[in-house]
Amino acid sequence: MYYIGYDIGSSSVKVALTEAETGKKIIVLHEPQNEMEIVALHPDWAEQDPEIWWQHICVATKRAIREANIEASKIQGIGISYQMHGLVIVDKQCNPLRNAIIWCDSRAVEIGNTAFSEIGQEKCMEHLLNSPGNFTASKLKWVKENESEIYNQVYKYMLPGDYIAYKLTGEIRTTKNGLSEGMLWDYKENKVANWLLDYYGIDQSLTPDIVENFTNQGVLNEKGAKESGLPIGIPVVYRAGDQPNNALSLNVLNPGEVAATGGTSGVFYAVGEMNSGKSTRVNNFVHVNYELETPRIGKLLNINGAGIQYRWLRNNMGDETYESMNRKASKIDVGSEGVVVMPFGNGVERMFNNKNIGTHFLNLNLNIHNNAHLFRAALEGIAFSFVYGMECLKEDNATINVIRAGNDNLFRSEIFSNTVATLIGHEIEIYNTTGAVGAARAVGLKDGDYNKFGSSITTNDHVMTFLPLKNAEPYKKAYQKWKQELEFILTHKK
Repeated sequence: MYYIGYDIGSSSVKVALTEAETGKKIIVLHEPQNEMEIVALHPDWAEQDPEIWWQHICVATKRAIREANIEASKIQGIGISYQMHGLVIVDKQCNPLRNAIIWCDSRAVEIGNTAFSEIGQEKCMEHLLNSPGNFTASKLKWVKENESEIYNQVYKYMLPGDYIAYKLTGEIRTTKNGLSEGMLWDYKENKVANWLLDYYGIDQSLTPDIVENFTNQGVLNEKGAKESGLPIGIPVVYRAGDQPNNALSLNVLNPGEVAATGGTSGVFYAVGEMNSGKSTRVNNFVHVNYELETPRIGKLLNINGAGIQYRWLRNNMGDETYESMNRKASKIDVGSEGVVVMPFGNGVERMFNNKNIGTHFLNLNLNIHNNAHLFRAALEGIAFSFVYGMECLKEDNATINVIRAGNDNLFRSEIFSNTVATLIGHEIEIYNTTGAVGAARAVGLKDGDYNKFGSSITTNDHVMTFLPLKNAEPYKKAYQKWKQELEFILTHKK
């Protein structure tokens, strides 16, 4: 018997099949083969058609069943991971009224900032553990203010994972996890933050019904089964945003454990207690194993400009591959002979209080520097931004005992991983897993056995561990130089 998991990213949709009993990966693949389009009609906007996600899920599901050579009838449950903070709105026929406004869209920043100021920091931090920020609730307010003819047709708002669950089951539901991502969960009252909806003038009835994770959240209906190729009647058991799900995939479930991600954006996600931390630069969300008795909170430090910086260099440097870039970079000394790269060119950065400081290439000497220096400086700049983020987490009272990361993108680079491990002074355990695999395995958590779940990950997925290097001085010197340049930009950026 098998479980199937989905990970709906902004670049692609990934699907994984795992053995139900052992958690062993059977197959992992993605659609489309090229990256999905992000529509940006204006600067700092980012949208995607949610129907495209569904189409790719259907294609990927049928591919996975065919290429794994299994019987679809042996798939017993579904888990869903998805890009966080997105807004999908549908009419009474449950058709999308517009493109989804996705995570990296910055149009609602001022709406959130104004709400934080007018409602007050004390109430927001006490009840939401965050400012309203540029999250789902603020994005819905933007639609109300700027597209009233669309807003007036809204039947329900959803997170991206809620929409995919609807396409599978025909039922519109959400979770505490999802509502917390949208700044719509009141931790103190343990219910929907209807007072924020009222402040924004949004009808409370637009919120879907709430279901718990690791339970039957709805079963595949005839339409969902026919289009996806999955068996009718199997349950959706789990859904979570990509970063909480990534933490689950890495067995990061308890205070002191930290999940790291080095994809298009970079993330540290530290599990902590509900009452710790008041920083507006760190986001706090309901973790997947949140219970009233043990209220686990995920402290998320996001860096929008991370892997996208390195990908931009690859795409604009001719025929370079990541392997060749890493090889060239390894021949340059720590500090890149003075070249400094600020990788923040993918929208506003929460850890800079929603400033958009952009990407900067600094101190280039056209007589001595070449593309290898740029590659090294980019890897170092992204690594330094992670280290800076870790400092923000520690200021927010996060406890750091162990860091686990997937064997993805940036963490494949020894330069990147060694730089981060050396400067933060912690080992980084690398695991060969993905969000889709984690979502599939999560289906098995109906039994609540987190110890068995974690031991399966350790047994199946551990690849290696990066240790802090003994000679840290060159790294510290390079980081301080980078930090000085950053502080100059932050001081002078309007």
